[in-house]
Amino acid sequence: WLVHLVGGKVPTEIDLFDWAKEVEQRGAGEILFTSMDHDGTKNGFANEALEKLSKLVNIPIIASGGAGKIEHFCDTFKNGKADAALAASVFHFKEIEIKDLKQEMKKEG
Repeated sequence: WLVHLVGGKVPTEIDLFDWAKEVEQRGAGEILFTSMDHDGTKNGFANEALEKLSKLVNIPIIASGGAGKIEHFCDTFKNGKADAALAASVFHFKEIEIKDLKQEMKKEG
């Protein structure tokens, strides 16, 4: 997992997990983590990396990139240990209704 810049277009040699610790030390209040490999796939969030991030730092981690089903949100909270999750196209194109997502997440605890 390497950090990329400019929306994923410019790779760096910076390790994601080292960078997460550094930005927390610099005063970041949260981390918005977008996996470029998952973004747009609708196959789920990068839960393994999210879980590692959430154990590594003491600031909220927001999952981004990969939502395609309601289950993906439940999985990222349970397995990825994300504090929040975001998505765009599944809501814009009404593939997931927000009320349905809220209802399922409430049911799942």
